[in-house]
Amino acid sequence: MATWSNFNLQNSASPLMEQIIFFHDHTLIILIMITILVGYLMINLFFNKYINRFLLEGQMIELIWTIIPTITLIFIALPSLRLLYLLDELNNPLITLKSIGHQWYWSYEYSDFNNIEFDSYMINYEKFNINNFRLLDVDNRIILPMNNQIRIMVTATDVIHSWTIPSLGVKIDANPGRLNQTNLFINRPGIFFGQCSEICGANHSFMPIMIESISIKNFINWINNYS
Repeated sequence: MATWSNFNLQNSASPLMEQIIFFHDHTLIILIMITILVGYLMINLFFNKYINRFLLEGQMIELIWTIIPTITLIFIALPSLRLLYLLDELNNPLITLKSIGHQWYWSYEYSDFNNIEFDSYMINYEKFNINNFRLLDVDNRIILPMNNQIRIMVTATDVIHSWTIPSLGVKIDANPGRLNQTNLFINRPGIFFGQCSEICGANHSFMPIMIESISIKNFINWINNYS
């Protein structure tokens, strides 16, 4: 989860988020190099006294400053396209979780099991204690097994919401009348927080998402004991 004065991305808990962080760092290095080069050229331009009264054309320099940005864009575009296809890839999911956005809470259905569905509301002030995270804790957590491919189906009943878990690299819109699909692969146990990322009304800030990642053995026990 995000902490105070942390300007970096959250620590990843999935392979896809690792790839997103790598791409972010790769692109940022290219941007820093461009900024330094352009800044150096502009400062040089201000402080030198070079003139050329007879310069009419410079085909070679125009060729250079056309080809170099093209190559730079290719270095950004190829990893970006690879990552886009990776984010859409879904291979043999173990379970399917359906997430339904409401004003202003989430409903969840485990489609592979009978009668496992529940609403998830933010914990209100009366039930709040020192162990809860303000505006992030919910009364019913999503329980998912780690080290397994999971399909997430997302929709909404009223307005557009957005199901977002930063540490897992997931952000998908929940549109009324439309079923969107994404996937998760959580590679460590823990509790991961998210929120709705689409302005959906007065209580938009108060519909958090909370995922608890556990081992497959404990997940089976939770399924068997669910009532």
